Amino acid sequence: MRVERYQESDKEAWDAFVRQSKNGTFLFLRDYMDYHRARFEDHSLVIRDDDDRIAALLPANVRDQLLSSHAGLTYGGFVADEQMKLPKMLVVFEAALSFLKDRSFAALVYKCVPHIYHRAAAEEDLYALFLCNAKLRRRGALTVVEGAHRLAVQERRRRGARKAQKNGVVVRQSDDLPTYWEILNERLLSTYGTRPAHAVEELQLLRSRFPNHIKLFAAYQEGTMLAGVVIYESYNVAHAQYIAANERSRTLGALDLIFEELLDNIYQSKKYFAFGTSDEQEGRKLNRGLIDQKEGYGARVVAHDHYELNLADWTPGQLIEALA
Repeated sequence: MRVERYQESDKEAWDAFVRQSKNGTFLFLRDYMDYHRARFEDHSLVIRDDDDRIAALLPANVRDQLLSSHAGLTYGGFVADEQMKLPKMLVVFEAALSFLKDRSFAALVYKCVPHIYHRAAAEEDLYALFLCNAKLRRRGALTVVEGAHRLAVQERRRRGARKAQKNGVVVRQSDDLPTYWEILNERLLSTYGTRPAHAVEELQLLRSRFPNHIKLFAAYQEGTMLAGVVIYESYNVAHAQYIAANERSRTLGALDLIFEELLDNIYQSKKYFAFGTSDEQEGRKLNRGLIDQKEGYGARVVAHDHYELNLADWTPGQLIEALA
């Protein structure tokens, strides 16, 4: 295997590989990854075999000799096609770690792609991490509705949706991101003292590049937006990237009506609907109220693991020896 740092000239081949991969989503396409290149120094890796064909990709950024996969994305890890099997992944991992160690990197921080995003089984990387004695540094509690095995929706969530309907609240797809961002900013500042990861201009740019993948659904009463959910839509998953409601919405149950529409109608045939994580402090603290609300829509938890591999503790040839 030959490992190279991603170059602009690789863009077409990179995107083509992501699109036909077994575990890649639109977040790994360069037009998504590169929108925040000013904040994250890209150090993505392209791994090629002896015939110069791409064997795997690693979306990544670098900071202080630490390679992260990728700090600016919700999830990361090696992107592989359906030809990837475990022995090949061990060789890919060995080559990538040798590349990093030769360049004096201190560690690899590795975000796995949760299995719900896989089009086919793609957890060969987890076995490689195990063999390298990588340390589990975070386990996110990703709350997910699995369409084929959905739990019953809590009655209070149903009551909320009925109350919203009786008060004339309607749900529709919207292009009005600026109004929604005002609601989102107010909600995050008042509750958590934070702001959204994206500025509204950034999300408008991304939405213009990926209109079939990034969508806003909002609840209105007499033409006034009360609440909304930004959906990141991939092959298997509709992911609620942002959820926000104003004070009036919370008394009317507008969010309950939005999620009823999304789960029962718009994304009824989607394999998974993901609400995001409900943990804090690197997964060490669970937000009980938040997870109760999400599980109230019929969700269960899927683990989203983050690992750290100290390269000083890794011995070259370690993975290849496991193939004996």
